Amino acid sequence: MRGRWPFHALRACTGMRGHLKKRQQRGKANPGKDRVTLDRAFSKAGMFSRTEALNKITSGVVKVNGKVVREPASWVSLSNDSIQCDGQTLRAQRKIYLMLYKPTGVVTSHGDPGQRKTVYDLLTGLEEWVFPVGRLDLDTSGLLIMTNDTALGEQMTNPLLKVPKTYQLKVNFHPTQEQLDQLRRGIKLASGETTLPASVKELRRNDKYSFLELVLVEGKNRQVRRMIEALGGRVMKLVRTRIGNLALGNLPIGHYRVLSRQELADLMKRPS
Repeated sequence: MRGRWPFHALRACTGMRGHLKKRQQRGKANPGKDRVTLDRAFSKAGMFSRTEALNKITSGVVKVNGKVVREPASWVSLSNDSIQCDGQTLRAQRKIYLMLYKPTGVVTSHGDPGQRKTVYDLLTGLEEWVFPVGRLDLDTSGLLIMTNDTALGEQMTNPLLKVPKTYQLKVNFHPTQEQLDQLRRGIKLASGETTLPASVKELRRNDKYSFLELVLVEGKNRQVRRMIEALGGRVMKLVRTRIGNLALGNLPIGHYRVLSRQELADLMKRPS
């Protein structure tokens, strides 16, 4: 038996090596909460967007611990590494929380190839970088949250949290009770997807149109319009009036304002 391992001991040793190897691989794939990719470091600090960070990094104006780094996917430690851009040391920026009443005809992006007006054109007097939490399509108006707090942005858009979003819409038909119940139960879209149950009520109607309020807990692309199309109708006007506990209120269209501390606290609460 000298010089030979019993079979059960050899198997245990082999299993331990495999366990350690998996732990090492997990460690490489997930360096820890303090460590992020270099492009992510700038957006996480609220300095500028990841797209802008990519341009800065690849152009060679970013240094980590005194050395130029051109690879956006390089891992850095926010607490231990010195990160500079154009000679300015990266520091966490003051957190900003805005509500914007987006008009129709305005794009929810930083730039537009077609030179259309964007939400950033409405942020006059604001020097800090912010990003929109979610999107509204070109023909939809209403409440849009703008912030440089990436943690809040991720919280509000996390599909597992099912943050409710309230819309008021004008449709070109009078929905029956059965059609309203279809929206409440979840309706199959033309793409084959089925929506989650929604809250819906008819606010009023005239000879030609109905006006509805719809509350969704998910955010598929153009979802409200596609739900109405699945009923054979069409949305004529669409306004988002509330996100979670935050209501648009009397903010003028095309304007923005800073959220109060109470509004921010309400936004972070689970709606009742």
